[in-house]
Amino acid sequence: MLTPFHLAINVTDLAETRAFYGGVLGCAEGRSTDTWVDYSFFGHQLSFHLGEPFVTANTGKVGAHMVAMPHFGVVLAYDDWRALADRLEAAGGHRLGHRPNCALRR
Repeated sequence: MLTPFHLAINVTDLAETRAFYGGVLGCAEGRSTDTWVDYSFFGHQLSFHLGEPFVTANTGKVGAHMVAMPHFGVVLAYDDWRALADRLEAAGGHRLGHRPNCALRR
């Protein structure tokens, strides 16, 4: 069994964050104040705080794709991944900048 992790990152808009993580991804909201909100992200705790976000750039090469760095994700069984990818695509990619990608498929 994996031990859950906690990751705190800055965002510029908590309403937009709630719309994506709660609305699109379906993550359960936890504690919050007027400056931060926690979500259960597939059993792990993400804490979003108002502040200046990380600078990202497409510098990570994964196969034939250049991906944003830094980034994080979740490893899912293919059927669960497909259902999540379908929700993301239905939401217009929600500004992902690319279509959901399955890096490994067994």
